[in-house]
Amino acid sequence: QVQLVESGGGLVQPGGSLRLSCAASGSIFRSTFSIYDMGWYRQAPGKQRELVAGITSGSSTHYADSVKGRFTMYRDNAKNTVYLQMNSLKPEDTAVYYCNAGWDAYAYWGQGTQVTVSS
Repeated sequence: QVQLVESGGGLVQPGGSLRLSCAASGSIFRSTFSIYDMGWYRQAPGKQRELVAGITSGSSTHYADSVKGRFTMYRDNAKNTVYLQMNSLKPEDTAVYYCNAGWDAYAYWGQGTQVTVSS
């Protein structure tokens, strides 16, 4: 069974920080996690899901313009985990954050973790 499990969401004040984690498990990821491109997406109420950050199998990263300079994505292949460090959070960052793994024609999603930025 393939699983992506996100954690680290919660309620934070504007200007605060959170670190999201996405742990991959299952037979598919056991020995091949490093070849997957990984992404963090988010979906706010009434809005479409959007790509926030991505990291390739070679650890190249890219970010949405709205989070550049504030969010950092990185991966630890030894732990089959990717992270999203979110600093200087804004109310407009409030959303459900989803982890995605993709390789060739295969794509997997986590169940999401809620991030709420509010005073």
